[in-house]
Amino acid sequence: MMHIAATEIADVKFVEPKVFGDDRGFFMETWREDVFAEAGIAGPWVQDNHSRSARHVLRGIHYQIRQPQGKLVRATRGRIYDVAVDLRRSSPTFGRWIGRELSEDNKAMIWVPPGFGHGFLALSEGAEIQYKCTAYYAPEHDRTIRWDDPDIAIDWPLPDGQDPVLSEKDAAGRPLSAADLFE
Repeated sequence: MMHIAATEIADVKFVEPKVFGDDRGFFMETWREDVFAEAGIAGPWVQDNHSRSARHVLRGIHYQIRQPQGKLVRATRGRIYDVAVDLRRSSPTFGRWIGRELSEDNKAMIWVPPGFGHGFLALSEGAEIQYKCTAYYAPEHDRTIRWDDPDIAIDWPLPDGQDPVLSEKDAAGRPLSAADLFE
């Protein structure tokens, strides 16, 4: 059916769906309430998002300080490096991050729980992601942490000397030490 495993940060889950494929194409379940609930991934799901990015576009690290969103993320075209950062001060893994490659080929998903920041780097041209959210987008509560904060030290898989392509919002992200965080 699906293999759902905890990562180095137990609350973040890596999901590998069972894919049934042949020369016609493939079929897979991307969401099944009973299986996901058993693994600690539960909705309710209130919003689905679809994003397209060019190569080396980096989006994040985003989170909502109020109405925190849990996100179930998958790449439906191309490849991305997806990252979750623990922003819960009371957590033993506070400030730590986990990263995984998601692609149209591996069809894997990552569960980013509420209380975590989320970001990704497009590794291929024309990468697309789709993700389910447990809370509505609330721009007044939207926050961004710097993608290159040395206190987090994410090892983004960028070619040597290559800077990511950033939005103004992401370029102006705050360092972890000055950010609004979860208790």
